[in-house]
This record gives sequence, C-alpha cells and structure tokens, in this order.
Amino acid sequence: MLVRLLYVSRAVGTIAADTDTILAASRKNNPPIGITGILCHGGDLYLQAIEGGRNEVNKLFCKIMRDPRHGDVVLLDYEEIVERHFSGWTMGQVNLAKINASIVLKYSELPVLDPYSVSGKVSMALLEELMASAAIIGRA
Repeated sequence: MLVRLLYVSRAVGTIAADTDTILAASRKNNPPIGITGILCHGGDLYLQAIEGGRNEVNKLFCKIMRDPRHGDVVLLDYEEIVERHFSGWTMGQVNLAKINASIVLKYSELPVLDPYSVSGKVSMALLEELMASAAIIGRA
C-alpha cells in the first residue's frame, strides 16, 4: 500500500550543511526502499513530502522525528495514495528563498511560507504547483 506523508520541522544547527547531508543520504538510501519525495528548505524550515510503502514511510518518519537536526516536527498530512506525485525524485529539492513570492502568497496570508499556520492540504497544493512550475531540482 502506497502512502504520502507531509511534515514540517525547524532546522536545528546549520541548515545549509545539514540540507546537503540530508539530500545526499536520501538520494542514496531511498531507492532501495522505494521512497520518493521532495524536500523544501528555507530560513529555518524544512517542508518534506515522502511517498512509498506504508511501513517504509512510517519507519523513515520515526527516524526523522528522532533526528537532532529537526526540531518542532509536526505531521501535516498522511494519506493512502493510488499513485505517487513525486515518483521522478529520489528526493527533489526546492530552496524556498529562490521561488517567486507570488507563488507562496497564493497559498498563504503573507508571501512567507509558514506551514505551521496552514493546513496540510494547502502545503501539498503548494508542492504540487512547485512541481508543475519546474521549481523542483535534483531529479535522480
């Protein structure tokens, strides 16, 4: 059974170095366990969608919650899915500082992304728009 999980967390430590490490590990470790997804980062925020088998996604999320680089981890959405949205990415990447503020404003009260203050469905809609607009990099 396929599931998609969406969470937000605050970076603890140096986000630039940690993001590179997280992405490299994801791109190496995800293919053998069938995980795909996208990691958005900006300021001190991580917004991540992960897709795959229910057991693998749940294990990965438990690992993320214990990871000292992540604080204030909040599950925004979890659902069974018929198909993946991010199947082309072992872990796609979006640097939120480099996207047009008008895209964020479409889904938020202010032109600054704050997934803690919107629903998981709104955050997922933003990710889908970023995918459609080719804002996601790191196809692997």
